[in-house]
Amino acid sequence: MAERTSLTALELLVAVDTHGSISAAARALAVSQPTASAGLRRLERRLGLDLVARSARGTALTPTGQAVAGWARDVVAASDRFETAVVGLRAGPATALRVAASLTIAEYLVPRWLAVLATQGHAADVELVVRNSSDVMDMVLDGGAELGFVESLGVRRGLRSRTVAQDELVAVVAPEHPWARRRSVRPSELLGERLVLREAGSGTREILERALAGVGEAMPEHLPTLGSTSALKAAVQHGGQVAVLSGLTVADDVAAGRLVALAVDGADLSRHLRVVWRDGTAPSAAARRLSAVARGTPS
Repeated sequence: MAERTSLTALELLVAVDTHGSISAAARALAVSQPTASAGLRRLERRLGLDLVARSARGTALTPTGQAVAGWARDVVAASDRFETAVVGLRAGPATALRVAASLTIAEYLVPRWLAVLATQGHAADVELVVRNSSDVMDMVLDGGAELGFVESLGVRRGLRSRTVAQDELVAVVAPEHPWARRRSVRPSELLGERLVLREAGSGTREILERALAGVGEAMPEHLPTLGSTSALKAAVQHGGQVAVLSGLTVADDVAAGRLVALAVDGADLSRHLRVVWRDGTAPSAAARRLSAVARGTPS
């Protein structure tokens, strides 16, 4: 097995991206600036990439460094989830409601729902697993999760569902992209540009494929794919590519001017976000509470 990149080095890179400089990152991580600088140089040698631009005015991440930092952020977040789970195991048997959710819902909606549950004294009842929509439905059918939240066109046989929210996909480009001053783009233009996608099995990709088929366009067989929304946004911001993403996931970036959102002419990119559970089972009290909060109804 190939040697893995140090998690400490990835945390350092993420800190530089978050705080804007090596010195600020060093302060946030409680290390000296020389230690932080040396750590970044080791990471550059390890990856064979130029991550930091150094000049008399200071240092800043290169476009490559910014893209790598976006992917590193996902790794650091996964490590944090691992540590939290281990602490939970040490604490003894858990009675948590196990929930599986697609990436979009897990990142942008579940935290709001858990905040509501926290005000009700029930936040500790929930354990969240993040998968794509196809895998979420598999987990619920197999008993690996009691509830699932998906963004797919439909649900599998053996599952029941209810709509909890509405969403719409948009094409996104960087502010420097030639399309940035436009309001919309034609489907044929979208497919002719440097399009990057979520992986097969994701609800976002499924909706896009359906919408394109509805206007007589077929998705090319071989297009680059990335496994997270953060990675796609980094590819758009720093790589000049185009992605189609949930309006929920890019709202803050669009408002801040980091991304520009475009409609896709004639394509129906709306979708239902659903809660699913196994048919024939009676949801637990914790499952009923979370489902009620997600639907905006009293628990």
